Amino acid sequence: MSTAWHPHDDLIAHLTRTSVLGSGEAARVVADVLAYFSEPTGAFVRRRHAELKARGLVNDEIFPRIAVELQARRVAAPELSLRQLRRIVYG
Repeated sequence: MSTAWHPHDDLIAHLTRTSVLGSGEAARVVADVLAYFSEPTGAFVRRRHAELKARGLVNDEIFPRIAVELQARRVAAPELSLRQLRRIVYG
């Protein structure tokens, strides 16, 4: 019986060689990481704003932090002004 091909078999094999993860666990980790970094820019900004607001940060701290975080995303988001970030959250 053959196993199904996974588009990231090389990464899954690397994780199973270099960690204690089994192949099923490694595949789930890869899927979770890809889903995390596939989040659309608007959804990411709204989610991070809510998370940081819940931690007690204020908008003057939140929006510059989100701007920096966006630069580190897997696929670079367009550079957004603080005003554009606010519009994503508040409309």
